[in-house]
Formats: sequence, C-alpha cells, structure tokens
Amino acid sequence: MEAPRRSLGHWIRIKNGKIENYQAVIPATRNGSPRDPQGNIDAFEASLLGAPLAKPEEPLEILPKLHSFDPCLACSTHIINLEGGKLAKLRVV
Repeated sequence: MEAPRRSLGHWIRIKNGKIENYQAVIPATRNGSPRDPQGNIDAFEASLLGAPLAKPEEPLEILPKLHSFDPCLACSTHIINLEGGKLAKLRVV
C-alpha cells in the first residue's frame, strides 16, 4: 500500500487457517535507516545533530523536527549520551 511518506508493507504468513507470522514495514523504517557502510547518517539523525536541549530529560525541542518527517517518530525516539552518562531516568506509572 502506498502511504504519503513512502510505501507501507504488510507480510502475513497463514498456516492451517491461523496467522503464523505478521510483519509490517512502515515508512519510517525505510526513511530513517541506520548508518550506511560508509558511515553516512540518515536525515532524521542529521536534523537533530547539534540541536540545543533546554532539558535533556524532557527533549521536547526535537519533536517538531521529527514530526516533519513522520508524525509517528516521536513515540519511538531515544536519545543517547555519547559520553556514556545517564541523561534521564523515567518511570511509567
């Protein structure tokens, strides 16, 4: 199925009348790929490099940039500290 941000793929394997395996490949999977063999970064990562964060534990500044690529990205974005320190501790209640 073609989606506004790129194609959307659903793969379903049915065995004995039941779904044995289901996989969805969403546009963000293709648009935001990991670094390529030459070390080039994707557009998502490039747009965030050097972005100032007033509160790293609540990185709200990055949401508009990510939403401009794909409105679903904000729910699956993680921030890392390249120096290895902890940025935030979150508790879901």
